[in-house]
Amino acid sequence: MYRIGIDVGGTFTDLVAIDDSGQVTLGKVPSTPADQSRGVMDGLTQVAATLGLDLAALLAGTERIVHGTTVATNALLERKGAKVGLLTTEGHRDVLEMREGLKPERYNLRLARPRALVPRRLCLGVRERIKADGRIAIPLDRASLDKAIRVLKREKVTSIAVCYLHAYRDNRHEEATRAALIQALPKVHVCLSSEVLPQIKEYERVSTTVVNAYVAPVLAGYFSQLEQALEAAGYDGPVLIILSHGGIAPIAEAIRMAAGTVLSGPAGGVAGARHAAGLIGADDLISFDMGGTSSDISLIVDGAATLASDRRIANERIALPSLDIVTLGAGGGSIARVATGGLLQVGPESAGAIPGPACYGHGGTAPTVTDASVVLGYLDPDNFLGGRAGLDLGAAADALSRLGAALGLDGIRAAEGIHRVVNTQMAEGVRLATVRRGVDPRRFALLAFGGAAGLHATELARQLSLGRVVVPRIASVLSAWGMLATELRLEVTRTHIGDTSKLDIRAIASLYEDMEAEGRKRLSRWFDGTIKSVRSADMRYGEQIFEIDVPLDMIDFASPDLLDQIKAAFERRHEALYTYSLKDQDPVLINARVATVGALPTLPQEPLVETGAPAPASGHRRIYLGEWLDAPVFDFDRLAAGQIISGPALVVSKTTNILLRHDDQATTTPHGWLDIKVPV
Repeated sequence: MYRIGIDVGGTFTDLVAIDDSGQVTLGKVPSTPADQSRGVMDGLTQVAATLGLDLAALLAGTERIVHGTTVATNALLERKGAKVGLLTTEGHRDVLEMREGLKPERYNLRLARPRALVPRRLCLGVRERIKADGRIAIPLDRASLDKAIRVLKREKVTSIAVCYLHAYRDNRHEEATRAALIQALPKVHVCLSSEVLPQIKEYERVSTTVVNAYVAPVLAGYFSQLEQALEAAGYDGPVLIILSHGGIAPIAEAIRMAAGTVLSGPAGGVAGARHAAGLIGADDLISFDMGGTSSDISLIVDGAATLASDRRIANERIALPSLDIVTLGAGGGSIARVATGGLLQVGPESAGAIPGPACYGHGGTAPTVTDASVVLGYLDPDNFLGGRAGLDLGAAADALSRLGAALGLDGIRAAEGIHRVVNTQMAEGVRLATVRRGVDPRRFALLAFGGAAGLHATELARQLSLGRVVVPRIASVLSAWGMLATELRLEVTRTHIGDTSKLDIRAIASLYEDMEAEGRKRLSRWFDGTIKSVRSADMRYGEQIFEIDVPLDMIDFASPDLLDQIKAAFERRHEALYTYSLKDQDPVLINARVATVGALPTLPQEPLVETGAPAPASGHRRIYLGEWLDAPVFDFDRLAAGQIISGPALVVSKTTNILLRHDDQATTTPHGWLDIKVPV
């Protein structure tokens, strides 16, 4: 039986099929932005052909498919979501416009006001009010609600977000509103804040629910197309979607929590990095995923990934728990141009899959990072994607010559400049994920993956004084591979505010028990295996305005010193993040959290490669590293365990290339991965 992971990126769709013996089969096809399901089916067809099967036979022998998608992300970035209406408590219709009174660039006096996902005319107040303690101050006024519904019906909205004040305490008004909406507008998608984000902080709750309503119909449309295509091809197994927090869920749950899919693709990379940490014996990793459109950077500390709940995607606040990932508009398809003042700028605009870089020959003319790599000799025009595609060296050279002319350089120097700029940008992204958060990156190894990372990883390490770079054998599709190492995950959150010293021990213990029971009940509807619960809390000091996530797994909730244990757990977490804690102050608990996790079979043991005579170079290629030189080229898949390769050299596979610069030394691990020592 096979398990298949699918990662749809901006340029390529990556697939990994793993059988029971651990044998890995890769697939990589161009993404199809107009209908991502077409690219998915093309990739499945390619994988089937590689295995010597037809598509129906592959799908009949597949036990599950795990899928990461950029549909919700693209809908937000391109502003192509549903037409949303917002129903909120009377007097609170301007929450989206006010945005807490903060600007993304607070000292930029010319910054244009961000355009809200819901225009003000569709933000409607309804007469009702529930107090912060859950008591009803003003009952739901049905006449006021009916008036708002008539406006939304006249405006032909396709999705509605309902966000009443303090609905996280008592959601009866939101439930009654949903019943009225279903009766009046049965075809309209409805999202309740009490289901999407049942916790304190009005702007975060409204914004997250609106994002959910904005992307859910688009996501539902895509999943419907995908399910129909898979069913027509003969697949009747489960399709699971990886969410932003790194867990997976069935399609219905992913649609219900659509805002939780905006980091779906990058989450697979973090899951893969977390699994890889155990394979290479490095608990502290910087995961560096460079694809065709963007680069994603995250930290694995002590073998675990970090969660955050302060994400902003396309300038929209999404307060759902998600993996802490720094995303940069720097990928192989990033477009280079001359900016104001004659400076070279690379990205964030990307040539994407269509038309793609100039060298793809699909009509693109703008110079990109990939074009620069071709001109510098790092990519073989006659052997791209294992020979399934060719690259147009002439088109790439023309694009670089035009850019060089605008900079007063020749095409080679322009290409070299593109690499320098994009490497510097990505190094700054790593610093953002580490140094600016009080973490010294020099104690970390760099795990480089994604189709483009291998050409940039060692230079990135030099800039950051990192001495170790690891490139997996399946680097180009590690995100898809990592999706098969994830677990089912469902989050339950309750707001319960109070200083730790003043909380009721029995109430806290009972609260977590109730949340755990709710999570198990919900998860058991679509899972009958082993279930575990992970407890945590959002906490802060009284003077602070932002909370931190505090793990509570090691705490005995039946102990009489429960509150002291919670306080100590907060202090340990605060010291780990900010290097200090205030022993004489009581932290404040804001939100209680329980993650209910369903364990699935993880990845089989990664196959070992043979130990034997070192594989000889398969050829040589002229590459530019400050000067032209002939570098040996090695076949990644033929390297022997323990083989040592010194740079300058290229290590190539069907889906990725790794550039070893002067004095880099790569050793092949027992699993066939490259462990590169970089001089710093």
